[in-house]
Amino acid sequence: MFERLMDATDEELFRRMKSGDRVALERLYERREPGLFRYALHVSGDRTIAEETTHEAFLALLQPGVRFDPERGCLEGYLYGMVRNLVRVAMRTRPAEPSREPATDSGVLHGLIGDERAEALHHAIRELPAAYRDAVILCDLEERSYEDAAKAMECPVGTVRSRLHRARSMLAAKLQGLRMAAAGEVR
Repeated sequence: MFERLMDATDEELFRRMKSGDRVALERLYERREPGLFRYALHVSGDRTIAEETTHEAFLALLQPGVRFDPERGCLEGYLYGMVRNLVRVAMRTRPAEPSREPATDSGVLHGLIGDERAEALHHAIRELPAAYRDAVILCDLEERSYEDAAKAMECPVGTVRSRLHRARSMLAAKLQGLRMAAAGEVR
């Protein structure tokens, strides 16, 4: 039975899940949880918020009043929208605590500089307006195709491309400003 569900669409898994098929829920969770978690982590910068919001999204699918309508869009896009909204609420109620991974480079100074640059980039991404941030996270950080990002963002491919172009320009300007500010502090 599980093998038959491997090829099922998200919408078919959702329909089966709503009729009580636990295996369909497991398959849907296996398929979509990793990407949703990474997306929530990129948006929030907080592992706890990412874990909680991802799980909340799947729990919400089980509720009787879930508003997903396959005529209006795909389930993947619905889940990304739900996680996006849950992350926003979570970040309003508590500040994000960035998870820091230890530097693994041989040079400690090189690792610290790399960590600072990465943190500055992630901070700049989190400050982008939501539509632009989603495009950068999905296409640049998650390395998803424009088509996949369009499905998750529930918009045309051309919109993803234009948002991504604009977001990259905004990030370049922001990071250039940070570099200039840092250079002024060194002098």
